[in-house]
Amino acid sequence: MPERADVLVIGSGVGGATLAAGLAPTGAKILILERGERLVDSPAVRDARAIFQRGEFRPQEEWLDGAGTPFNPGAYYYVGGASKLFGAVLIRYRAQDFQPIAHRGGTTPGWPFPYEELAPWYGKAERLYQVRGALGFDATEPPHDAPYPFPPVPDEPAIAAARERMARVGLHPFPLPLGVDISRWLRRAPTGWDAFPNVDHGKMDAETCALASALTHSNVRLRTGARVERLLVDAGGRRITGAQAVVNGERVVFEAGLVVLAAGAVNSAALLLRSAEGGLANRSDMVGRHFMNHNSSPVIAVDPRTVNDSVYQKTLGINDFYLDDGKGGPPLGNIQLLGRVTGAILKSDLKMAPEWALHLLSRRAVDWYAMSEDLPNPESRVTLDGARIRLDWKRSNWETHLALVAALKERLKAAGYPIVLSKPFDRRTPSHQCGTVRIGRDPATAPLDPYCRAWDHPNLFVVDASLLPTSAAVNPSLTVAAQALRVADHIARNDLAGRA
Repeated sequence: MPERADVLVIGSGVGGATLAAGLAPTGAKILILERGERLVDSPAVRDARAIFQRGEFRPQEEWLDGAGTPFNPGAYYYVGGASKLFGAVLIRYRAQDFQPIAHRGGTTPGWPFPYEELAPWYGKAERLYQVRGALGFDATEPPHDAPYPFPPVPDEPAIAAARERMARVGLHPFPLPLGVDISRWLRRAPTGWDAFPNVDHGKMDAETCALASALTHSNVRLRTGARVERLLVDAGGRRITGAQAVVNGERVVFEAGLVVLAAGAVNSAALLLRSAEGGLANRSDMVGRHFMNHNSSPVIAVDPRTVNDSVYQKTLGINDFYLDDGKGGPPLGNIQLLGRVTGAILKSDLKMAPEWALHLLSRRAVDWYAMSEDLPNPESRVTLDGARIRLDWKRSNWETHLALVAALKERLKAAGYPIVLSKPFDRRTPSHQCGTVRIGRDPATAPLDPYCRAWDHPNLFVVDASLLPTSAAVNPSLTVAAQALRVADHIARNDLAGRA
């Protein structure tokens, strides 16, 4: 017999888990399906060689690129989704990001509502994810109605010195808003957290915050190892009746009054396309289109005269080039520190170099991350090639990114770093994939309405990074969480009223 719930949530990452946490107090019977299992603690979770050189936590699957070449994607299938390995930067989009912005590569479409609509939900998301931060250091910062729940993660001495050097050349470093309890994290092992798996050691991911909150309610259940193959639709093609999944090698049908898709920007689009000829929620022919992935590059600044003995490093952001290029021209993007890049991590990309030599280099370096907006393009898209996912990413706004990297290098050299190296991340490194099932006010151009409800199917919602109409140039997790809470409130008031 099919299993039945009032609300079926597919995916336990930031979008799905946060929406479940928002809906849990309604008393509705909520079932969360997750294709992966819970991460189990092991020496590998803090072993840079296992993570970066051997790819121990990467999925055992291949996607195709636009030319049909297979590649191993940087997607993670665990309870908590990709947030299990994220850098825990929980930063708001800037208020200007909700409006059309002219870039060198084109103009963004803006959002179907202004920043002020999402601002209260950002605050709720910051409290749910226990964000560490401080207001008043970043001139681009949007209005907040309350301070961060916790003070910022402290700079290590070597990073405090780097902050001073950047300030001396006219930049304005600010504390990155982070979801990390640093004392708990370091008790497990002295490593950074960026790209290191979290097994309840102090990183505020979707499992440890939102899902844990949801599961305190007896009406919420989690099923792991449930890989959803397709959504099911009634004979009229209007109502989604549930989903078919493979669980322990057997096909199981799950029925629900409401279905919430939160499988990730690529997999959610692929699942909609796989579920019906022409795809579900696809009257607009926009499902899978407008795929965005931040243009991003690591930038390593080397000073042979100093030693960087930091462990985690990732505490600073710079937005001096976020709203313009520093000279009144179009915006360039965000700069932030990477998690500490050790010799073992460098070895994963520089395979011919001896690790001991890379360790010597890393001891003299500070590692930065330059991130620029990727603009929505309908030809940048997710499609299916038989049973396989094809991801044809069309980079956009690349001139902007090159200008951001050049501006950062110029300031780093002025700050006394004589050697500055950079290399763009490729498709194997997911840089905040989003946009494939976007929200909008016109069903002809967007599959979802502003509350993430499918125009074509009133009982279907999509609440992962697919929904984002723009990528902005900051990490998207907090924006996804805030919108998921906003959507949960909308569902509670309009679809589940009277259950609490």
